[in-house]
Amino acid sequence: MTFAMGLLEREAFLAEARFGVLSVAQEDGVATLAVPIWYAFSPGQEVVIHTHRHSRKAQLIRTTGRFGICVQADTPPVRYVSVEGPVTSESDVEPGAREAMAHRYLSPQMARAYLKATAEQQVGASAAFHMRPTRWRTANYSAMSLDPSS
Repeated sequence: MTFAMGLLEREAFLAEARFGVLSVAQEDGVATLAVPIWYAFSPGQEVVIHTHRHSRKAQLIRTTGRFGICVQADTPPVRYVSVEGPVTSESDVEPGAREAMAHRYLSPQMARAYLKATAEQQVGASAAFHMRPTRWRTANYSAMSLDPSS
């Protein structure tokens, strides 16, 4: 039995509002930086992350030209999607995209408070990195039978 997700299932899972763990190789080629991050994704599209333009994440992404994101279900059974690929573009974070990202992860009240508290990030301080998914690793154990006789 395979537990790998098919294309539609993995893209739908990744499109849900989940916290991701960003992974990017460090300059030494041995270590990786792995940190929690918000991201946006729609099926058939690219993964988009926002980060401060001068952050360690941004520097490493520019150096390597690629990154990965891993997301998982918060409750059993085990379900996850890990995707990686090349960066296709870097741009300024548009105010509307920044607001949409905040509302994706926070309640309306918390999103408004977050946007107000971080307003200085609206004017050129943050970069949006777009990544084309090329490698997928997935698992979905929810279909596993719990019946010991089967």
